[in-house]
Amino acid sequence: MNTDDKEIQRMHMERIDNDCYVDISESIQHPPVALSFGRYSINTPSGIKRYPIPIGTYGNFSFVSGPPKTKKTFFVSLLTSVYLSSNGKNPYGDKMRADRKGKCVIHFDTEQGKFHAQRVFRRVVEMNNGENVGCYHTYGLRSIGYKTRIDFIDYKLRTVSEDNEIGLVVIDGIADLVSDVNSIEESNECIQRLMTWSEKYNCHIVLCIHTNNGSEKPTGHLGSFAQKKCETGIVLERNEMEDGMITVRCKQSRGFSFEPFSFKVNEYGYPYIVTSLTDDLAGIEPKIKEPNKWQQKMNIA
Repeated sequence: MNTDDKEIQRMHMERIDNDCYVDISESIQHPPVALSFGRYSINTPSGIKRYPIPIGTYGNFSFVSGPPKTKKTFFVSLLTSVYLSSNGKNPYGDKMRADRKGKCVIHFDTEQGKFHAQRVFRRVVEMNNGENVGCYHTYGLRSIGYKTRIDFIDYKLRTVSEDNEIGLVVIDGIADLVSDVNSIEESNECIQRLMTWSEKYNCHIVLCIHTNNGSEKPTGHLGSFAQKKCETGIVLERNEMEDGMITVRCKQSRGFSFEPFSFKVNEYGYPYIVTSLTDDLAGIEPKIKEPNKWQQKMNIA
């Protein structure tokens, strides 16, 4: 190694030293919550305080997993629609809340063609009664190769962040960012990208991934790495008590775990949280505004 190479390496290490140093005397605030479900209470010297139970905080990533036909994409639509709501909640989300503060959402679908991907993206907007949801970027990446997909996501995050803050990133189909979910090298590189993106852009990233047959374990080494590094691991499963109902469980969390809840999809193809199993079985659904004429015409499913 010549003198110039040594100097370049030294400067590179100094940058890492500066970026990664953690000052234990510094007061570092808990990451603000991007999405939450319910609240918890703790006793403090100044009295009882209540805090939101995070689904995800800024600067971290979470994943939604489940076997086929457990409506993972519908659930991600629900998360995204609540986040895009002007007041951080909508009629479909029950106790789910968001703290967006005008930040952008970037939504990637890696599995579906443009027609079906567009239906998903439109559903998210329509669940907010067609209101202006602001900065919402949507992309269907099925037609490009896995290496290009991950490079494009990196490019899009970089370019959007030049003019706007990024709040939520959805990657529906994380397995399509690698050629083999059992490749240790590719899986490690993919998860490292996620950790870098979430910290660099101070956003929360939501992933969708399948589980192994007969197991709650996410598929392959990619799923194992995601499970080890994520903030929240969410599992979806079919509810045995009611056809069409999906139960949502927090399998793991770095903080307080939210309580299990269920959701269904209504006649217009909109997912909604079931607030009371008894009421729902009796045919009572949440009080949701009827779709307007344009929404009825589109009939997003």
